[in-house]
Amino acid sequence: MNQRHFDLIDMLIKFNTESPPARNTDPLQDDIEDLLKELNFEIERIPLYENDSVINAVLRGTDKDAPKLILNGHVDVAEVGDTSEWLHPPFQLTKADEYLYGRGVSDMKGGFGTLLYVIEKLCKEDIQPKGDIIIQSVVGEEVGEAGTKNACEQIEAADLAIVLDTSNQIAQGQGGVITGWITVQSKETIHDGARQQMIHAGGGLFGASAIEKMSKIIQALQELEQHWSVMKQYPNMPNGTTTINPAVIEGGRHPAFIADQCRLWITVHYLPNENYQEVVEEIESYLNKVAEADIWLRDNPLQFEWGGSSMIEDKGEIFPSFTLLTEHPGLKMLAKAHEKVMESQLQQGISTTVTDGGWLNYFDIPTILYGPGELKEAHSVNEKIKIKDLENFSDVLYQFLKEWYSNPEKL
Repeated sequence: MNQRHFDLIDMLIKFNTESPPARNTDPLQDDIEDLLKELNFEIERIPLYENDSVINAVLRGTDKDAPKLILNGHVDVAEVGDTSEWLHPPFQLTKADEYLYGRGVSDMKGGFGTLLYVIEKLCKEDIQPKGDIIIQSVVGEEVGEAGTKNACEQIEAADLAIVLDTSNQIAQGQGGVITGWITVQSKETIHDGARQQMIHAGGGLFGASAIEKMSKIIQALQELEQHWSVMKQYPNMPNGTTTINPAVIEGGRHPAFIADQCRLWITVHYLPNENYQEVVEEIESYLNKVAEADIWLRDNPLQFEWGGSSMIEDKGEIFPSFTLLTEHPGLKMLAKAHEKVMESQLQQGISTTVTDGGWLNYFDIPTILYGPGELKEAHSVNEKIKIKDLENFSDVLYQFLKEWYSNPEKL
């Protein structure tokens, strides 16, 4: 591996940007900003949270009307936790045999560092782009904070975006994810000693435990999930990926009370050709019909809260879905570069996880997920990536960008 390539990835890895706890990326973003300024990029720094910000860096093209390209990457990494099982220090890039080790080297500092290396190489070769090249260095991806959404709100429309996140150099779209809270709330609070009047014949007390009623809602969610697994399909996605996970449950106040509130936190996965508004409406409609058939829930209707801007701040997130536009000239250009370097056709598919690519598509920007690294390495102990994979990715990215610089095309 070229030493400069190694050094740029090392520059990213040495910063501990774990999320959670987050609020720790600005020192790294300072170094990225300085590097891109030296390469004549115009920098816009956008605060996200204290000590966390995102960067839109623009290299102006020679033709202001030419198609624009976004290259997107996140610099936050998954939490490390106990380091006793790590063979190498997680925040020190280490070369061992055919691999590089370090937290984020696969997800996704290896890919982003390679982008910086290739962009610097093109600048040193004095290759000028015809259309604007926009590098987005974002944060918050690991905890659903949508730094990419904030970045896209501050730029003009682009004609293509490539997210350089973990995909094993397969061009991918993705399904979406939304989290939500479902609340069962009683209008009355009832003492535990009155339970017999609430549940036995002739008691005459109209009441219910919110916890017990939530069990009916969980069963209804399982029924809807099973229905989706039978009826919903999408090419290149395994059947049954449309899941509804009851992840966290909270309820009750004290053993001396009938539980007057119960809250369920769910995670919903949906298809690339669906949007989260439609999915939310489908879930609410089904559960409200179930509740309408229950005498007590009919009088104590379900409450819903969907999405959120941060798993840390408000316990919610949204990752919109997106599909690959297979006829986009940029995808064909990437396929040509991939085939030249890899001597094989570019595979296309659907990611089994989610990335910030959905937010780019949300702003009507055709988007491709394409980056180095295997998903099984993301978030893992002893996270690693093959050096050869980074070298190949570097060569593909160089060939693609060199062609795009001279001949950018829109759909």
